[in-house]
Amino acid sequence: MTVWTFFEGEWQEGNVPIMGSTTHAAWLSSVVFDGARAFDGLVPDLARHAERVVNSARAMGLNPTKDKDEIVELALDGVKKFSANAELYIRPMFFGTTGFVVPDPDSTEFALVVNEAPIPENKGFAACLSTRRRPSRDSAPTDAKAGCLYPNAARALREAHQKGFDNGVTLDQNGNVAEFATANLFIVKDGIAQTPAINGTFLNGITRQRIIRLLGDAGTEVVEKTLTWEDVMDADEVFSTGNFAKVAACTRIEDRHLQPGPVSEKARNLYWEFARSQPVA
Repeated sequence: MTVWTFFEGEWQEGNVPIMGSTTHAAWLSSVVFDGARAFDGLVPDLARHAERVVNSARAMGLNPTKDKDEIVELALDGVKKFSANAELYIRPMFFGTTGFVVPDPDSTEFALVVNEAPIPENKGFAACLSTRRRPSRDSAPTDAKAGCLYPNAARALREAHQKGFDNGVTLDQNGNVAEFATANLFIVKDGIAQTPAINGTFLNGITRQRIIRLLGDAGTEVVEKTLTWEDVMDADEVFSTGNFAKVAACTRIEDRHLQPGPVSEKARNLYWEFARSQPVA
């Protein structure tokens, strides 16, 4: 896998060391990141991902040393180091280097990684109910895309894999559906797309927002509401949205087998149409 890393003012090839043994982020998780995609020379919603990582840094008490436009410019520069048809993952990140428990905002460092990462085929995935829950907004920095949120998502994913599934549906602290362990969740019932309302326990994903808008503009009703596990089990369709795989159909939920339905297929097609309508990098 080819990797390019921008750190300390220059591009370097490979998995570049960016932290030391006493770096605050290594000990106390003061790190935020974001993930954007590049494929066929396209970089849909790159500016929104760049803006979110800046906002995430501020939410974590860090002082972002790059603004949105600088991050976009660097990301586009990194993309040019690969072939035009490469499928890439773009990860800008901020992290604290000094401080005791509370990171020193002025110690914030920036890195940006661009690496090859093929977009998964839409073969369908299986999901189960996870025993792990999303934290409430007063118990974790859920308003940031923070690295410290991911170990629990990893536990949910590991649990699902051990049960023979690809992903897990996580609930919030009130017992309502939040999202998949690694992506936002949509269901379809009687032709109406539904997705959990944003309640501060999970990120309002950029691809999630884009799909809501695209479906609505194309005439499909989308409702953001409180969803229960029973709603998911009773759904006609279940699908995920996220930056890594974009739109993916869930074809088995616990012991229920589903087919990729017309709304999830529409969402996927609309997304690719949108992406290909954007300026080429």
